[in-house]
Amino acid sequence: MTNKTFTLLAFLALSGACMAQNRVEKELSSWQFSRNGDAWQPVTVPHDWAIKGPFDKQWDRQFLGITQDGQRTPIWHTGRSGGLPWLGRGEYRTTINIRNLDARTELYFDGAMSEPVVYVNGTEAGRWAYGYNAFRIDITPYLKRGDNEILVKLNNLEESSRWYPGAGLYRPVTLITTNKTYIDPWQTYFRTLSVSQQGAEIAVNAQTKGLRENDKLKTHIILKDKDGRTVAQNTVENDAKGDVATTLNIKNPQLWSPEHPYLYTLQICVKRGSKTLDATSQQVGIRTIAITKEHGFQLNGITRKFKGVCLHHDLGPLGAAANKAAMIRQIRIMKDMGVDAIRTAHNMPSQMQMQVCDSMGMMVMAESFDAWKEPKVKNGYNRFYDEWWRKDLTNLILGHRNHPSIVMWSIGNEIPEQANQQGTERAKAMVKFCHSLDSTRTVTCGVDNPEGSVNCGFYAATDVPGFNYRVFLYEKLIDKLPQGFLLGSETSSAVSSRGVYKFPVEEKNMATYDDGQCSSYDVEKVSWGSYPDEDFAKQDDLPYSIGQFVWTGIDYIGEPTPYYSYWPSRSSYFAPVDLAGLPKDRYYLYRSVWNTSSPTLHLLPHWTWHGREGKVTPVYCYTSYPEAELFVNGKSQGRIKKNKASKLDRYRLRWNNVVYEPGELKVVAYDEKGDEVAQQTIHTAGAPHALKIEVDKQQLANDGKDLLYYTISMVDKDGNLCPDANDLLLFEVSGAARFKAVCNGDATSLEPFHLPNMHLFHGKLVVTVQSNGMKGQVHLTVKAPKLGFGARHTL
Repeated sequence: MTNKTFTLLAFLALSGACMAQNRVEKELSSWQFSRNGDAWQPVTVPHDWAIKGPFDKQWDRQFLGITQDGQRTPIWHTGRSGGLPWLGRGEYRTTINIRNLDARTELYFDGAMSEPVVYVNGTEAGRWAYGYNAFRIDITPYLKRGDNEILVKLNNLEESSRWYPGAGLYRPVTLITTNKTYIDPWQTYFRTLSVSQQGAEIAVNAQTKGLRENDKLKTHIILKDKDGRTVAQNTVENDAKGDVATTLNIKNPQLWSPEHPYLYTLQICVKRGSKTLDATSQQVGIRTIAITKEHGFQLNGITRKFKGVCLHHDLGPLGAAANKAAMIRQIRIMKDMGVDAIRTAHNMPSQMQMQVCDSMGMMVMAESFDAWKEPKVKNGYNRFYDEWWRKDLTNLILGHRNHPSIVMWSIGNEIPEQANQQGTERAKAMVKFCHSLDSTRTVTCGVDNPEGSVNCGFYAATDVPGFNYRVFLYEKLIDKLPQGFLLGSETSSAVSSRGVYKFPVEEKNMATYDDGQCSSYDVEKVSWGSYPDEDFAKQDDLPYSIGQFVWTGIDYIGEPTPYYSYWPSRSSYFAPVDLAGLPKDRYYLYRSVWNTSSPTLHLLPHWTWHGREGKVTPVYCYTSYPEAELFVNGKSQGRIKKNKASKLDRYRLRWNNVVYEPGELKVVAYDEKGDEVAQQTIHTAGAPHALKIEVDKQQLANDGKDLLYYTISMVDKDGNLCPDANDLLLFEVSGAARFKAVCNGDATSLEPFHLPNMHLFHGKLVVTVQSNGMKGQVHLTVKAPKLGFGARHTL
């Protein structure tokens, strides 16, 4: 095939409206990095300079009293921001080659931690303040023909974060080259006006910049389905400012939803006469959203309640460095739990994360700030608020408003001024500003002082009253909310450690133990929190509750509550999934209520208790079925039903007086008719005999970025998990991949994630390997040196 023929086919594939374009977008992944002026070393961006550690309680040790946590006097917080070396200065440099000085060249940073200053050939080209925000810099004036050096300087201050923020160029950096007359993608605005039996009406705005005097331009707007067929198009003349606006009508539209995440492709190209100046393409979705007192939250005209979780931005052992495969795994785990929405707590999301949510079907509350003008930490966002909040919200909303997954904006989380008039006025200004940039979505703010926010008008200033915890105030305050509905913007804060069970089993607030763990019986929480069961009940029983976002979906680095000063403890206990991505027992409690497409039947605890013979060892069952019978070695412990009148028995089945004896634990589940429908059996484990290897998918892309996650389990000769195994394992990876990281989910482990060895935590850990860009098989070898055996997996 000749080049001319290929160009013609590309022209036809673009629907005939736009010829080959001048826009080139290249991700800059190869950089040199220097830490605090040390020697330069090659790194691949996205890059988190701190995740390799070592862990040390001296890093960002904070002496303060967290009033929101009930701390009236200051104490030392050792692991609050993760105990990793993210503080200080870092520099990144790379070289780009420029041949055409007549082009326009831009750098797009999807986030840089933090306070980045960008230099081109030694001259400052631009800077940004907020490490979580995307920003763009036109570097055209600073370029020369040939090689050009890009240098980025970053600085992370102590006490500038309440969790592990990561460090460095932790999200992609893209070099964008266009014609001097070009389309601004952030000024493209795609929104669904209406959906009916006749079809969907879509509004599209676009803007071309860099116009000549008296320029005559035309913009072609084309919408294609997933098979590349054009479903609507229009051609509009640009006005004197370069703007265009049009409506498109689509017959038989495929609507986007979590259950059906259908995406269209929006193509826009601008021409001067017959010459194409620029063309852009982005995926979009057709869907309607609304929140009203009468109908609650509606997606595509159907009322539903958010089954949401909050997610911090770190990716466990990968740190803050963005990786698409890791994000896909996170969303897959959450969707299997029954989750249909995430809140990007407490910061602005990456483009990569929103693209994953678009394609996989996950609704999103995109959050912006953890503080405004009044500080939470000494060097927080309060330093920037007055000068930067408009700039930051502009970049958040313009950069993300075409993602169908985003259904709500959040302007803040537990803002200190939420209960005074200054906070109310700031909220009013910020909500109004958000509406000026996006008229289709509501705006909320997470509030942890609901009574104060009602009294000062703060709630009235937002579109959606967000309650962080305080479920006991829902009924009391609903009549004082002008909106007539409320959202559990942050709920639960139950705490647990995977595979850890504490006796006697008692409901506890802020319980701590000598081992730095929390009980997985799911009866422990923080003082301001609630049990999942309490939030389920409010969501189910109160028609004005539009849903909830659980704190959190997956454990994250930092905030090891309730272990403020305990060391070692460097990551959270809040989530139903641990830092390695392994489900805790609580995962199945949520799944049993939220996942309505697949049944759940899960027993806890494990049944290997050497030394507990004859002692009371309660057994819980998390199941979507209403009734079950429990057996120990064939002897019935009783057949019970869920009890709506009991706080902890409405959504769980509990046998609180079971006496432990080794052998077999079995549960038989029954449906609403009383028919047996499922059973699960757990056996007392014998001595460790083998290592079991499971992989999360069966194919690895040879792109140098894709990941495989291997779950390693210690089992006995019959394949039963050895629940207390803590053996040291060694890992070797060969073939088309390389070792990337390992994590066992233990919040008290100080073992580095990046070295190919780690101890099991309650019988399990997860090894991550990454494509090395080659084709072929991937080989993982795992060894348990003290036990004298291992295992090998080939993909």
